[in-house]
Amino acid sequence: MTSGQPPRPQSAANVSTHFEQQREGLVREIALSLEQVLQNINRLNRNLESVITVGNEFSSVEALWSQFETVMGAGNDGNENEQERDRQEQEHEHEHEHEQEREREGADVET
Repeated sequence: MTSGQPPRPQSAANVSTHFEQQREGLVREIALSLEQVLQNINRLNRNLESVITVGNEFSSVEALWSQFETVMGAGNDGNENEQERDRQEQEHEHEHEHEQEREREGADVET
C-alpha cells in the first residue's frame, strides 16, 4: 500500500488476468491468420506470374496468326474488288448491248 494505489480486490485481479489471457490468445490467433493470408497471397502471386509467363509464350503464335489474318484479309479484299470490277464490266456490256439493240430498232423503224 505504500505505492500510493488502492489495493485491488482479489476478484478484479482474476478478471484482468483472464481478460489478458483471452486477449493474448486472440492476438496469437490473429497473428497466425495473418501469416496464412500472407502465405496465400504469395502463392497467388506465384500462380499469376506463371499464368503471365505462359501467356507471354503465346505472343509469337498470336503475332503469326495476326499476320495470317492480315494476309488473308488483304487477299479477300482483292478478290472482292476483282469481283466488283467484273460485275461492273458485265453491266456496262449489257447496257452497251441494249443501246445497240435500240439503235437497230430505230434504224428498222426508219426504213
